[in-house]
Amino acid sequence: MITIPYLTAVSTYFSYGFLFAFGQLRDFFRRLLDWWLTNNLQGYAPICLGHEDFYIRRLYHRIQDCFGRPISSAPDAWFDVVERYSNDNNKTLKRTTNSSRCLNLGSYNYLGFGSFDEYCTPRVIETLKKFSASTCSPRVDAGTTSIHAELEECVARFVGKPAAVVFGMGYATNSAIIPILIGKGGLIISDSLNHSSIINGARGSGATIRVFQHNTPSHLEKVLREQIAEGQPRTHRPWKKIIVVVEGIYSMEGEICELPEIVAICKKYKAYVYLDEAHSIGAVGKTGRGVCELLGVDTADVDIMMGTFTKSFGSCGGYIAGSKELVQFLKKHCPAHLYATSISPPAAQQIISSIKVILGEDGSNRGAQKLARIRENSNFFRAELHKMGFEVLGDNDSPVMPIMLYNPAKIPAFSRECLRQNVAVVVVGFPATPLLLARARICISASHSREDLIRALQVISKVGDVTGIKYFPAEPSKPEKDTTKLD
Repeated sequence: MITIPYLTAVSTYFSYGFLFAFGQLRDFFRRLLDWWLTNNLQGYAPICLGHEDFYIRRLYHRIQDCFGRPISSAPDAWFDVVERYSNDNNKTLKRTTNSSRCLNLGSYNYLGFGSFDEYCTPRVIETLKKFSASTCSPRVDAGTTSIHAELEECVARFVGKPAAVVFGMGYATNSAIIPILIGKGGLIISDSLNHSSIINGARGSGATIRVFQHNTPSHLEKVLREQIAEGQPRTHRPWKKIIVVVEGIYSMEGEICELPEIVAICKKYKAYVYLDEAHSIGAVGKTGRGVCELLGVDTADVDIMMGTFTKSFGSCGGYIAGSKELVQFLKKHCPAHLYATSISPPAAQQIISSIKVILGEDGSNRGAQKLARIRENSNFFRAELHKMGFEVLGDNDSPVMPIMLYNPAKIPAFSRECLRQNVAVVVVGFPATPLLLARARICISASHSREDLIRALQVISKVGDVTGIKYFPAEPSKPEKDTTKLD
């Protein structure tokens, strides 16, 4: 868990208190100025505005230029960020025709497949010519092509499961699948920092939800023991089903799941394991097969394996892999399979081709090189940030590395100053994170060269000095050895 320094916590609380007080003052004078205006709602509650949007109006809008920046090129190591301006104090932003060439530290393009690839791109273009851009149909009607069947076989073989089913949207994979797997009378035990797609899926299932402390197997066991002993609420009958839901790499923390311990506990208490590998599949492991390969966990011990194609594979959609019985059940009952338009054939071909590159089936060793480069780049960048004195979250080998900012004023300061020096970063604050734990989330790619990373480190170090986010003393630089020989 993150331990925020005392002075930093006090200054952060003071900053938010000042912003809230100033926002309330502005709202008070706005009501005085607008009191004579006629109200056309005729008894209706405001559908868009109200007290609940106070945070958006008085805090978010002040710095919204730091979020949702449009780009006008492929998300490669460098990309073009469209310049914007505002004439109403950031309430609205207007795009210009100008763009800035920036170093990309914000995309999930972990293996560099998000731009042109010598193997993938020609095959995607051929698939586009043959199948068109969309099937215009759900999978069960006219939306299943030979590409989709090949993709599901390819994914199942890649992750090490008997079968797989693919969907056109990664977020919907979690939110639509979990309610099919479990319902009333079931128990979902979820990591406290799981993604919102998992949270919405769990809430929509009707099952009882319990939370365990983030990535803490001992607390998971405690929760499991208590819930099994108590049983269902009111009736105290045994649970019909128990599913433990965790992520491979947590996207806001960059931490790798304690999967071996969690699997052992779930085996002990006869609970199913649901593993979300959105950020880990293709990015970690010797052959890119995710945290199971990285941590030495047998995929047979993970009952439901979920992942997305939007990160390492440079495409869209998601998958569920498991037993053949599970996959057949999902194909018959899941609304995302029955009613949603199937994944675009060119997007499906992109996934197939990228997996073949990763596995070396394209006849080259580029996949192994990409995997080695993403691991080297991630560990190098993380180590250098630590040396500079930044507080960096996450584990080694993880391409996600959050830099803690804490204070709300440092969110726009860090983002804008980096952009001014042509480095594009993603900053994250409340409600995506707890109020005190704002951060900048760096995402490293195999497409980054060592020169790119060194330049990014130089800029981040300068901006860190200006904004005061180096919360630890920097390591002293080692003196260079004198290589001159004495006579």
